[in-house]
Amino acid sequence: MVSKRDYYDVLGVSQGASQTEIKKAYRQLALKYHPDKSQEKDSAEKFKEVNEAYEILSDPKKRKTYDQFGHAAFDQTAGFGAGGPFSQTYRSGPFTYTYTSSGSSPFGGFSDPFEIFEQFFGGSSPFRRARQLPRYGLNLSFREAVGGTERKIIHQGREHQIKIPPGVDDGTRIRFKDFIVSIDVQPDEVFKRDGLDVFVDHKIPFTLAALGGTTEVPTLKNGQLKIKIRPGTQPRTLIRLRGKGIPHPQHRGRGDQYIRLIVTIPEKLSSRQKELLREFQKQSS
Repeated sequence: MVSKRDYYDVLGVSQGASQTEIKKAYRQLALKYHPDKSQEKDSAEKFKEVNEAYEILSDPKKRKTYDQFGHAAFDQTAGFGAGGPFSQTYRSGPFTYTYTSSGSSPFGGFSDPFEIFEQFFGGSSPFRRARQLPRYGLNLSFREAVGGTERKIIHQGREHQIKIPPGVDDGTRIRFKDFIVSIDVQPDEVFKRDGLDVFVDHKIPFTLAALGGTTEVPTLKNGQLKIKIRPGTQPRTLIRLRGKGIPHPQHRGRGDQYIRLIVTIPEKLSSRQKELLREFQKQSS
């Protein structure tokens, strides 16, 4: 019997790591070892190992049991029962997640590991081989993806009204009962997405940057919002608007919006403006 590595070592975190640290480590390693992207020969095995470790350590109850009993707590031959101490199914809107701790699962208890990958990373999984569900593509505008929408899908001759949760990203795949929907999101001219955060390039005149004042910027939640510009603001300064970014598609909360200030310089100046600038230059030297 091959001994298993410690789950904390697998994810490269300490035993006292927070859930945020565990999730961050998992995402980085899952992307690194995903067989469709990794060139390493043992990437598939490492990807399984990472998923197995995350399944246990991301669940407070399973983590506590693991800390007490180690791998034996999830080995069906070690006296904990056929399914291990945990086996549950959760539903959240259109999503279905099934977690088991059976030692027979080749992916450390994830009964459907490609669902975990698709929801986290929006990409296809190399492990979907045994069954192929019909896939349908939906083209959404940026605003529809951010705010959520409803669409109709004709599947096997029947019309299905489906809800797309707010916050989906380009490439996201959502599994419904007996089909999968792939999301294509069109880029927006104003808002640029980065995870759950959104960035806006906003132009201001150099006089406003130098003297300070106010300007109106576009936001996802509140339309035009007036913000203050401090005197002496430098080009490409970032202003953070907390909680005005992209909503999380499965949990509460939103990302942030960042305003990147682009200071514009006039291409043409009047004689008087040039005179004033020269005077300013002399006083600054």
